[in-house]
Amino acid sequence: MILRKAQETDFDAICELYQHTIDDMVESGSHQWTWGVYPNEDMVREDIRAGRLYCLYGEHGMSIAVTVGLDMEPAYNQVNWLFGVRPGVFHRLAVRPVLQGDGLGHKAVEDVISILVGLGCDCLRCYVGEDNRAGRSFYRSLGMREAGGLRFEGREEERYIAYEKRLTEDCPLLPLRMMPAFRGGKLTPWGGEKLRTVFGKNIPEVPTGESLEVSCIPGLESRDVTGITLPELIRQYGHPFAGNYVFRDFPLLLKLIDATDTLSVQVHPGDAYAAEHEGGKLGKTEAWLILDAPEGAELVYGMQPGVSLDELRAACEQGKAVEPLLRRVQVKAGDVCFIPSGCVHAIGAGITLYEIQQSSDITYRFYDWDRTDAQGNRRELHLDKALDVTDLSFRLDPVPAPETARARVLNTTYFTLDLLRGNVPVPPVRSFALLTALEDDVTLTWDSDTLALRKGETVFLPASCPALTVRGEGRAAVSMPKE
Repeated sequence: MILRKAQETDFDAICELYQHTIDDMVESGSHQWTWGVYPNEDMVREDIRAGRLYCLYGEHGMSIAVTVGLDMEPAYNQVNWLFGVRPGVFHRLAVRPVLQGDGLGHKAVEDVISILVGLGCDCLRCYVGEDNRAGRSFYRSLGMREAGGLRFEGREEERYIAYEKRLTEDCPLLPLRMMPAFRGGKLTPWGGEKLRTVFGKNIPEVPTGESLEVSCIPGLESRDVTGITLPELIRQYGHPFAGNYVFRDFPLLLKLIDATDTLSVQVHPGDAYAAEHEGGKLGKTEAWLILDAPEGAELVYGMQPGVSLDELRAACEQGKAVEPLLRRVQVKAGDVCFIPSGCVHAIGAGITLYEIQQSSDITYRFYDWDRTDAQGNRRELHLDKALDVTDLSFRLDPVPAPETARARVLNTTYFTLDLLRGNVPVPPVRSFALLTALEDDVTLTWDSDTLALRKGETVFLPASCPALTVRGEGRAAVSMPKE
């Protein structure tokens, strides 16, 4: 170990080191520190007195100073940390400029890590000014993860970047906010703007119909708050993050859907058909939880009894003639609809819903209500493939979700769906789970930490996450793969 605890006799030399380091930072364009404000003499005295300031004295005088401890400033709570339940922190790391670049900083952090592990910490957290390019490069060179931005009260104009690092093999991974991808414009002419007005999503255009909350679909991947895609997160963090799906296709896709107008009448293939006809892709079984619906809202949910494939083909070729053959059901908020592959379906106008499905982008359209775009063009239909996979015998009905605090409302071949409200535990996570706040006032808690969620916000729950509890009056949905 190169660092030692600072003594009262080191006070003047440490203050001189900070002043010299700050002068160098300003020359390089970083204004993160101002001597006398942060850091200042009182901080140095208190850190020495508390036994948390470590230093190195060398031939150039005081060479390194750093404060190490367990207490995190309130601003740390702004960050969606991924690592650990026993965090340690370091502050005010200064390396004499003439010595920078010779590895002393790395050795100092190695000592910091040893100190924190000795204190029982499983992860390391710190921050640096956004304009401190050298500091950010240094933390990246240490293999630290950029965890997002934070600001301090009274210094709101200044932005800082948080970094973290796992220190132990058993360090758990924590719930991670996901930033969605969107489908809109010509891809979802039936969409609107509820994803923005109801859920606060930063949609790129109107109409937008789909918020892909958790997605590994190529070109439509969801991301963490720093912009890292879900497939890259799985690659980086492996089994503790995605369990059995590290080396397998990611199995699920989670969406919020705004159907301002009625969707096309469509059907999805099963796994075997998709593998043969769609280049080895997964089929698509899905389920809907109705979040909002106007009075009398309807879905297309299967076909009328007695309809034959020949009759359906002939009607589809005529267009509007298919409409009387469709089975329609009324739905209301809270209803759950299971949509297995082969089920003919269409979401009705005015409905907002939560959708969990296999990770597949395959849709075969029968009919699109004779809609045309501004140029008079109709959307592509896929009649032959649709007829190949249609199950004319489908007869399920929507099922109202229980009003209990915790209920498993679906337990299918591909996924489960639980609804939670109040002070209830989250079902145990095996490979991963996806938790979405369906209403305001939803907070996740674990150990001594919390994560408050906005309505419509989704978090990825890694395989190694600690036991979690949902608190608050808002309802949350939890989906996970069936294993």
